[in-house]
Amino acid sequence: MSTPPEQSLPLCNSADLVDGGLAVAFDVRYAGQTCRAFAIRYRGVPHAYLNRCTHVAMEMDYQEGHLFDDTGQWLLCSTHGAAYLPHTGQCAGGPCRGGLVKIALSESDGVVHWHTAHHLQPVEF
Repeated sequence: MSTPPEQSLPLCNSADLVDGGLAVAFDVRYAGQTCRAFAIRYRGVPHAYLNRCTHVAMEMDYQEGHLFDDTGQWLLCSTHGAAYLPHTGQCAGGPCRGGLVKIALSESDGVVHWHTAHHLQPVEF
Protein backbone atom coordinates (compact mmCIF):
# COMPACT_ATOMS: atom_id res chain seq x y z
CA MET A 1 0.00 0.00 0.00
CA SER A 2 1.53 3.32 -1.04
CA THR A 3 1.61 6.48 1.05
CA PRO A 4 -0.61 9.25 -0.35
CA PRO A 5 1.33 12.33 -1.46
CA GLU A 6 1.28 15.31 0.89
CA GLN A 7 -1.28 17.92 -0.09
CA SER A 8 -2.11 21.51 0.78
CA LEU A 9 -5.89 21.83 1.17
CA PRO A 10 -7.85 25.10 1.50
CA LEU A 11 -9.38 25.44 4.95
CA CYS A 12 -10.84 28.94 5.30
CA ASN A 13 -10.39 32.58 4.42
CA SER A 14 -7.70 34.30 6.47
CA ALA A 15 -10.31 36.73 7.82
CA ASP A 16 -12.24 33.79 9.37
CA LEU A 17 -9.49 33.37 11.98
CA VAL A 18 -9.53 36.26 14.45
CA ASP A 19 -6.78 36.57 17.07
CA GLY A 20 -8.03 34.84 20.24
CA GLY A 21 -11.46 34.33 18.65
CA LEU A 22 -13.58 31.41 17.55
CA ALA A 23 -11.88 28.40 16.00
CA VAL A 24 -12.71 27.04 12.56
CA ALA A 25 -13.55 23.33 12.78
CA PHE A 26 -12.73 20.73 10.14
CA ASP A 27 -12.60 16.94 9.84
CA VAL A 28 -9.49 14.83 9.21
CA ARG A 29 -8.48 11.17 9.18
CA TYR A 30 -5.78 10.73 11.80
CA ALA A 31 -4.17 7.30 12.08
CA GLY A 32 -7.17 5.83 10.27
CA GLN A 33 -9.85 7.46 12.46
CA THR A 34 -12.13 10.34 11.56
CA CYS A 35 -11.46 13.19 13.99
CA ARG A 36 -12.44 16.82 14.45
CA ALA A 37 -9.69 19.38 14.20
CA PHE A 38 -9.63 23.14 14.64
CA ALA A 39 -7.71 26.16 13.44
CA ILE A 40 -7.17 29.33 15.48
CA ARG A 41 -5.18 32.53 15.16
CA TYR A 42 -2.86 33.54 17.97
CA ARG A 43 -0.65 36.65 17.87
CA GLY A 44 -1.28 36.95 14.15
CA VAL A 45 -0.26 33.39 13.24
CA PRO A 46 -2.68 30.58 12.34
CA HIS A 47 -2.32 27.24 14.17
CA ALA A 48 -4.27 23.98 13.96
CA TYR A 49 -4.62 20.92 16.18
CA LEU A 50 -6.70 17.78 16.55
CA ASN A 51 -9.68 18.59 18.75
CA ARG A 52 -8.73 15.92 21.27
CA CYS A 53 -7.73 16.62 24.87
CA THR A 54 -4.67 14.72 26.05
CA HIS A 55 -6.27 14.09 29.46
CA VAL A 56 -9.27 12.19 28.09
CA ALA A 57 -9.56 11.64 24.35
CA MET A 58 -12.62 13.82 23.81
CA GLU A 59 -13.35 17.05 21.97
CA MET A 60 -12.32 20.10 23.96
CA ASP A 61 -14.99 22.65 23.03
CA TYR A 62 -18.42 22.60 24.69
CA GLN A 63 -19.73 24.78 21.85
CA GLU A 64 -18.10 24.47 18.45
CA GLY A 65 -15.26 26.93 18.06
CA HIS A 66 -15.11 28.03 21.71
CA LEU A 67 -11.58 26.97 22.66
CA PHE A 68 -9.91 30.13 23.96
CA ASP A 69 -10.34 31.27 27.54
CA ASP A 70 -11.87 34.72 28.17
CA THR A 71 -8.47 36.42 27.81
CA GLY A 72 -7.66 34.80 24.45
CA GLN A 73 -4.34 33.55 25.85
CA TRP A 74 -5.03 29.84 26.54
CA LEU A 75 -6.77 26.96 24.79
CA LEU A 76 -8.99 25.23 27.34
CA CYS A 77 -10.67 21.86 27.51
CA SER A 78 -14.19 22.67 28.66
CA THR A 79 -14.66 19.32 30.41
CA HIS A 80 -11.75 19.13 32.86
CA GLY A 81 -9.98 22.49 32.48
CA ALA A 82 -6.75 21.36 30.83
CA ALA A 83 -4.93 24.42 29.44
CA TYR A 84 -2.72 24.47 26.36
CA LEU A 85 -0.40 27.07 24.83
CA PRO A 86 -2.04 28.31 21.61
CA HIS A 87 1.18 28.61 19.62
CA THR A 88 2.60 25.15 20.43
CA GLY A 89 -0.29 23.06 21.78
CA GLN A 90 1.83 22.10 24.79
CA CYS A 91 0.16 21.47 28.14
CA ALA A 92 0.30 24.59 30.33
CA GLY A 93 -1.73 23.39 33.31
CA GLY A 94 -4.50 21.17 34.54
CA PRO A 95 -4.88 17.44 33.95
CA CYS A 96 -3.33 17.25 30.47
CA ARG A 97 -0.56 14.89 29.42
CA GLY A 98 1.83 16.20 26.77
CA GLY A 99 0.60 18.36 23.95
CA LEU A 100 -2.08 18.54 21.32
CA VAL A 101 -1.44 16.98 17.90
CA LYS A 102 -0.37 19.87 15.66
CA ILE A 103 -1.51 20.15 12.05
CA ALA A 104 0.69 22.14 9.67
CA LEU A 105 -0.89 25.27 8.19
CA SER A 106 0.17 27.84 5.65
CA GLU A 107 -1.40 31.14 4.67
CA SER A 108 -1.20 32.93 1.35
CA ASP A 109 -3.37 35.20 -0.78
CA GLY A 110 -6.01 35.49 1.94
CA VAL A 111 -6.51 31.72 2.34
CA VAL A 112 -5.40 29.36 5.13
CA HIS A 113 -4.45 25.83 3.99
CA TRP A 114 -3.90 22.70 6.06
CA HIS A 115 -1.27 20.16 5.07
CA THR A 116 -1.71 16.41 4.99
CA ALA A 117 0.94 14.00 6.27
CA HIS A 118 1.42 10.24 6.30
CA HIS A 119 -0.89 9.82 9.33
CA LEU A 120 -3.13 12.84 8.56
CA GLN A 121 -5.43 12.78 5.55
CA PRO A 122 -8.65 14.40 4.37
CA VAL A 123 -11.91 12.65 5.11
CA GLU A 124 -13.25 10.85 2.05
CA PHE A 125 -17.00 10.89 1.52
